[in-house]
Amino acid sequence: MCCGHTSHRCGGHGGHHHGDPCACGGQADIEPCFWTTKEKIAWLEEYLEDLKVKAKSVEERIVALKEEE
Repeated sequence: MCCGHTSHRCGGHGGHHHGDPCACGGQADIEPCFWTTKEKIAWLEEYLEDLKVKAKSVEERIVALKEEE
């Protein structure tokens, strides 16, 4: 069974999976599942926000390293 983490619903392979384990270590469902267009959009928007947070963190780290020089 999928671990329930929404960022990789059913393995996160474009709305379906192949029974592979979830990236977090949980098992994905054996039967395929498919996302609706609204679910895909919501996932992509959440993913984009996560990337923005990570990018900001990297930018801050670069600034900090440059100040150490």
